[in-house]
Amino acid sequence: MKKTHTRAKRKARLSTHRGKIPSLNKKKGAKTFKTEERANEWAKDNKIEKFSLKKVKKDKKFQIVKK
Repeated sequence: MKKTHTRAKRKARLSTHRGKIPSLNKKKGAKTFKTEERANEWAKDNKIEKFSLKKVKKDKKFQIVKK
């Protein structure tokens, strides 16, 4: 395994004696909203015309799905 430089470990806030570095560029999760109105507002502000709302997080939040 290739040695990771200390500078990269400092950036990831890891101890210098640790071996592996987790990925620094983690993928963000899907955007969720508490209400349907808020999701529709966000879609309108970001000029998303064709979308549907999907219930997620035990039906407590809404996620925008582009068509």
